[in-house]
Amino acid sequence: MSTIPEQNPLRELSPQDLRAHAAAALTRARERSVALTDAVDDEDLVRQHSKLMSPLVWDLAHIGSQEELWLVRDVGGREPLRPDIDDLYDAFQHPRADRPALPLLGPAEARAYVKEVREKAFDVLETAPLEGRRLTESAFAFGMITQHEQQHDETMLATHQLRKGEPVLHAPEPPRAPARKLPAEVLVPGGRFTMGTTAEPWALDNERPAHEVDVPAFVLDTTPVTCGAYVEFLESGGYHDRRFWSEPGWAYRQEHDIIAPRFWRREPDGWWRTRFGVRERVPADEPVVHVSYYEADAYARWAGKRLPTEAEWEKAARYDPASGRSRRFPWGDEEPTAEHANLGQRHLRPAEAGAYPAGASPLGVHQLIGDVWEWTSTDFHGYPGFAAFPYREYSEVFFGPEYKVLRGGSFGTDAAAIRGTFRNWDYPIRRQIFSGFRCARDPRPGEAG
Repeated sequence: MSTIPEQNPLRELSPQDLRAHAAAALTRARERSVALTDAVDDEDLVRQHSKLMSPLVWDLAHIGSQEELWLVRDVGGREPLRPDIDDLYDAFQHPRADRPALPLLGPAEARAYVKEVREKAFDVLETAPLEGRRLTESAFAFGMITQHEQQHDETMLATHQLRKGEPVLHAPEPPRAPARKLPAEVLVPGGRFTMGTTAEPWALDNERPAHEVDVPAFVLDTTPVTCGAYVEFLESGGYHDRRFWSEPGWAYRQEHDIIAPRFWRREPDGWWRTRFGVRERVPADEPVVHVSYYEADAYARWAGKRLPTEAEWEKAARYDPASGRSRRFPWGDEEPTAEHANLGQRHLRPAEAGAYPAGASPLGVHQLIGDVWEWTSTDFHGYPGFAAFPYREYSEVFFGPEYKVLRGGSFGTDAAAIRGTFRNWDYPIRRQIFSGFRCARDPRPGEAG
């Protein structure tokens, strides 16, 4: 394993600057929550737009409930504000489909509750020691709650995509890709690299600890698979050819009559999609989005390739062959900017393949962070030496073959909730999430040097 220590600018901050950093992250998350819930009327807030999702008002109050539990009560040692609603907003007690029938806080009450919780949380942030407890070291609890809120913001964004009616969300278009043509694939050399993290202060338990992994050489797509490339799979009959599908994937495709990515529709003049209430032609140069693991796997087989393993994805995203060190992000250790990646709901769609040259990895792999979550072939599990913290229900209860790992974040993911080590997971049938993929393959004879 590399002897070069992990780099993290957050660890260099003074306590005062660390508090300011945490406050800014919490504020940015709340601004997104407010924008997503203020964009619709109260009737839309309490409606369940899909049985796959909670009503938006549940997500909003749940955000406040978790903040109260961890920051106000635990870190701050303050008296509970609303202990009577703890069970209502426990995600493990009530499946999403059942939540509309619960006696939930109404829109006005939910907004007032999260506002009061945030005021008390900021009071705690001003006075709580940022040392002495693992939960508060480097403001971890505040980072955890920031990430929790941003994750629910992305969930609420997915609910908006499922919502019927006129568009209510608006954002500028993402940048266009430079005119230069990128190579289709990149060879990633074999060898050991450091996967996961021990030093990242706000990393969650499933990202830990750092450990050495030997990854044989492989070839990876330079960019995520585009809609144009995916249309070739559609038009060649890929959805109806059993050869390309796994047994569970084929069964799911048949049972639900899946013939294209979610929100796509075939018209006489080509493929169209609905995106946040806007009907538009499917853009050929954007990464495909709203595909399940099963669809991604079938495309990869059709293309004569496969999905990358999680270790392959992370090596491509973090390994710097010049130093032998694993970076925080493909471009280095600095936080993402608008030049690096399509993040934070800055745009309401993926950018064209190749649109972020400043975010490329040292090996020349593009858009590993942002745009679309990327399916990997790996089941979700803990790393060697994994220890649940601060509660088992964040990661450990999901370990096993039922869930596949996704990496890299999407245009709806905030910078606070993504990094080169961040791990997402979901059922292989999921299509409402902002999921895409890129393909990998083994090197041909002589190709790896």
